[in-house]
Amino acid sequence: MNNMREVEVVVIGAGQAGLSSAYHLRRTGFEPERDFVVLDHSPGPGGAWQFRWPSLTYGKVHGMHALPGMELDGADPARASSEVIGEYFDRYERTFDLRVRRPVDVRAVREGSGGRLLVETSDGDWSTRALINATGTWDRPFWPRCPGRETFRGRQLHTARYPGPEAFAGQRVVVVGGGASGTQHLLEIAPYAAATTWVTRRPPVFREGPFDEEAGRAAVALVEERVRRGLPPRSVVSVTGLPLNDAIRRGLADGVLDRQPMFDRITPDGVEWAWGSPLLERSRELGGGRRVAADVILWATGFRPAVEHLAPLRLREPGGGIQVEGTRAVADPRIHLVGYGPSASTIGANRAGRAAVRDIRRLPAREERVAA
Repeated sequence: MNNMREVEVVVIGAGQAGLSSAYHLRRTGFEPERDFVVLDHSPGPGGAWQFRWPSLTYGKVHGMHALPGMELDGADPARASSEVIGEYFDRYERTFDLRVRRPVDVRAVREGSGGRLLVETSDGDWSTRALINATGTWDRPFWPRCPGRETFRGRQLHTARYPGPEAFAGQRVVVVGGGASGTQHLLEIAPYAAATTWVTRRPPVFREGPFDEEAGRAAVALVEERVRRGLPPRSVVSVTGLPLNDAIRRGLADGVLDRQPMFDRITPDGVEWAWGSPLLERSRELGGGRRVAADVILWATGFRPAVEHLAPLRLREPGGGIQVEGTRAVADPRIHLVGYGPSASTIGANRAGRAAVRDIRRLPAREERVAA
């Protein structure tokens, strides 16, 4: 307890959601280090963007919205998004003097004394009146359970460790996942690989036309309804569908995006469907229609919210998620989840950061500090 420090607000995470929250705290009179602190476990600025694969150039990024108070102008679309956004976040932190502490791992958040929260970290403990959790999902890649996965003699990797298409040259690759990452990986890998197979649990839904404001509101409302009921947030693509752009159309036309239903098991040499599985018509071309040989299985199966450090507070509902109203955890109004559920998009994170700060300011008045 000798290393205990007190602040009014602890922000965990310095991605889009965390930086937006810190900006609004600063703008409404909270001073960094005195009134609030931002803790980030990444080695440098950029949030999850700093870990994106090199082939994800800024021009391929879908729907990146600027942080509040500073536009992202003139970025070269051919540069890696990890570089462009990492530099932008770095400039943002310095411009607004947010003083992000890193690398700091938050190990647990639990009940403290005097109605405050105790935040235990690799760099000592913090006592706080309120907490903004902006940890995102990148640290929790989701690997579906599948019989035989441990027997596979090839290589298995997740989107979180995708190295770029050249690493798959001459190999037979199975890509699992129907989201934007899965289709992007598949379209990139196909020209290099000996063969590719695309597998998804549900048939992909392709969206024609622009994703306008009305469609955006409808998508957010669907996600918001789930977290309001205490259910885990659904993936973005399950709500919005995949945009039918030129690259997707080419992939459909040339057979690269020839979707197969989820296989039943993994074998040492590939994947296999049981007799009676609903294989698609073209699946007769796949090793007799029941088996595909593979050197690599790439799991583009998404992520789950990184909220394990909140477990001591017992916020989870029977449905498996955290019940949230706006950004506030229903079970504990001191906790705000920004970048969770309906605020997981970049524009949603900006708005949620402002909303969280507005709610925090409504908590009982800040304690007066008395000099020792």
